[in-house]
Amino acid sequence: MRKVLLPALIIIAASLLVIRIFYLQIIDDSFKLKSENNAIKIKYDYPERGYIYDRNGKLMVANQASYDIMVIPKEVKEDINVLEFCQLLAITQEDYLKRMAKAKVYSPRLPSVFLAQLNKSEFAAFQEKIRKFEGFYFQKRSLRDYEVNYGANVFGFITQVSEKLVAKNPYYNSGDLIGRQGVEESYEDILRGIKGVTYIQKDKYNREIGSYKEGKYDTTAVQGEDIRLTIDSELQKYGEELMINKRGGIVAIEPKTGEILALVTAPSYDPAILVGRQRSKNYTLLYRDSIAKPLYDRGLLAEYPPGSPFKILTGLVGLQEGVINEQTTYMCHHGFSYAPGRFMKCHGFGPHQLHNGIYNSCNTYFANVYLRIIGKYRSSPYAVDVWSNHVKSFGLGQFMGYDLPIGKKGKVPTSKTYKKIYPDWRWSGKTIISNSIGQGEVLMTPIQLANMMATVANEGYYFTPHIIKKIEGQAIDKKFTTKHVTTIDRKYFPPMISGLFDVYNFGTASALRVEGIDICGKTGTAENFAKIDGVRTKLHDHSIFVAFAPKDNPKIAIAILVENGGFGAAIAGPIASLMIEKFLRKKITRTDLETRILNTSLQGQYAKLGGLSEAVKLELKIKDSILQSKIKKVAVVKIDSTQEN
Repeated sequence: MRKVLLPALIIIAASLLVIRIFYLQIIDDSFKLKSENNAIKIKYDYPERGYIYDRNGKLMVANQASYDIMVIPKEVKEDINVLEFCQLLAITQEDYLKRMAKAKVYSPRLPSVFLAQLNKSEFAAFQEKIRKFEGFYFQKRSLRDYEVNYGANVFGFITQVSEKLVAKNPYYNSGDLIGRQGVEESYEDILRGIKGVTYIQKDKYNREIGSYKEGKYDTTAVQGEDIRLTIDSELQKYGEELMINKRGGIVAIEPKTGEILALVTAPSYDPAILVGRQRSKNYTLLYRDSIAKPLYDRGLLAEYPPGSPFKILTGLVGLQEGVINEQTTYMCHHGFSYAPGRFMKCHGFGPHQLHNGIYNSCNTYFANVYLRIIGKYRSSPYAVDVWSNHVKSFGLGQFMGYDLPIGKKGKVPTSKTYKKIYPDWRWSGKTIISNSIGQGEVLMTPIQLANMMATVANEGYYFTPHIIKKIEGQAIDKKFTTKHVTTIDRKYFPPMISGLFDVYNFGTASALRVEGIDICGKTGTAENFAKIDGVRTKLHDHSIFVAFAPKDNPKIAIAILVENGGFGAAIAGPIASLMIEKFLRKKITRTDLETRILNTSLQGQYAKLGGLSEAVKLELKIKDSILQSKIKKVAVVKIDSTQEN
C-alpha cells in the first residue's frame, strides 16, 4: 500500500499542475496582459469625477476637459528637436531634461506624465505637431470646474497621486489624480469612478496592429457618482464674505439631523486657483504661508479656550449633580474671592441665579457652581472625572467622527491631567476653577462648540455632524443617523434655554436682536497670547459667540470664533445674527450690522504677528472685488430703504 501511495500522490500533484498551466495558457490568457507588456500596450480611459451639489441641488463642482502629455522614454528618438518641443509647451530645456530623467527613473518602457493639465488651447497648439515627437502622446482627463468661488476647505482639491501610493494601491498609476482634503478625499472612492482599459497588440517593430483578443479584456469607464452635500451654498458664501479681512471659523449645524450647513475658515481662497498648470505654484504659495495658514481649516482644527459659552455646561452639570437649582443664589461684587488674595473678575453686580447668571455671564455664579460640583465628592482628585464625563457626553474632548479627513480632539481635563501637572501637590477645585468659565485646560474646536449648541437646542441629544446628504444609488453611513444622548436629564435644559434666550433680550447680546426671530445665544471672550520677538505678549482677545434659532423647534445652531476680535458681542455676535437671519429668511434686515462687519478689518492686529503673507495678499486680491461689490450693494439697499421711509 505504501509503495502505491507515494507514486499516486506524485501523479495527482503533477496532473493538477498540468491542468492549471493549461487553464492559464490556453483557456484563461489574462495573465499574458502582465507577462507580455512589451507586446501589449495599455490605454486608460479616465472617467469624469462625480459632480458635487449643495443641499438645495445647486451645482457647485463640475468637470472640464484637460490633457496630460505622457511619455514613454524608450520610444523617444534621440534626434528629437528639443528646442521646438520646449517652445511649443513654454518650458525650458532644463525643465525638459529634468522631466525626462524623472520619467526614466519611473520606467523606460511604461508611460508617465511629462506635463500635466494642459488646457484646450495648449492642447490644440501641440496636437498639430505631435507626430514629430514620437514617444509622446496625450492622455485626456477631467479636471474640476468650480461653479462657485468659495468653499475651498469644504471641497478640498485634486492632485497627482504620489509614487508611494501607486506602489501601495493597484488602482492608481503614475500621473493619476486623487482627491486631497475636504469631500474630495473623504469620498474619493465614490467620486473617482472606474477607469476604462483598452489592450492593444503590438508587433515586433513596436507598431500597433489592433485590439488584443478582439477587445475581450477591454472595459469601459464608469463615471463617478454624484454627491449632494448638506452645505447651504448661499450661507457658505455669505459666511466667507463676512470673514474677509478676519481670521477664524464659522460652523453652522442643523440640530435635528447633525447636517453641517456652513463650514467657513478664514482666510480662505478661490478653489479655482488649484486647477491647471498654475496649481503647483499656487499651492506652494498657500502651503508655505506660516502666518495666515489659508490651508488650515480653523473650523475643524483650531483648538481654543471656549470662554463663557462653556458656562452653559457648568450650569447643566450643576443641575444634574443636584448641587444647585434654579433659585440658588450667589452675590456678585465685580469680583469673587475664591482663595486668599485671589479674585475672579466679573461683569455683574448683586444677586445672581441660573437665569440672570447666564444672560449676564456672571463669572462669580459659575465659579461657585463648579466648586460645589467638585466639593460634592469631598474634593477628591476623582471629583473632576464626574464633571469631565458629563462634559464629554456632549461630544467634547474626542474626535467626533464626522466625514471630513481632518480634525482635533480638543481637551477636557481629567484627574490624570492634574496628576501630571501637580505631581507633588494636592490640588482642589480652587486650583482648577478656571475650567468653570471655559479657561484653564479646556480647549474646543468651533465645530465642537456648534455641536454643543445643537445638543442644547435638542434638549440633550445630538447626531454626529456630517457633510454628506445624499450619494446617488447609496445610503449614507448609519452612524450619522444614530442619536447620541447626554448624561444630563432633559428636564434641566429648558431653564438653561430660557437664560440663553434672554441673552438677546436683556443681556450681553441685546443690541444684536433680529426682529421676529427668537434667538438663544451666548457671548464669549477668550484671552489671547502670542510670542512676539521671543516675548509672551497679550493681544486682542478672541471673539466667540454661540447661538441657535428659533427658540422653539430650532433650525440652525452656530458657533463663530474670530481671532483677535475682542468681546464676543463685538464681531462674532453680529456675524451670528446675520448668518441666522440669512439662513431662515434668505435676506437681511439688520443691514447696519452687515455694513459694520463687512467694513471691519483686523489685518492691523494680524500684522503684529508678522505682517501680511504672500498667500493672504493673493486671497485679498481675489476677494477684494467681491467685498467691494457687496459693500456697494448694502449701501444702495440702505439708501433705498431710507427713501421709502
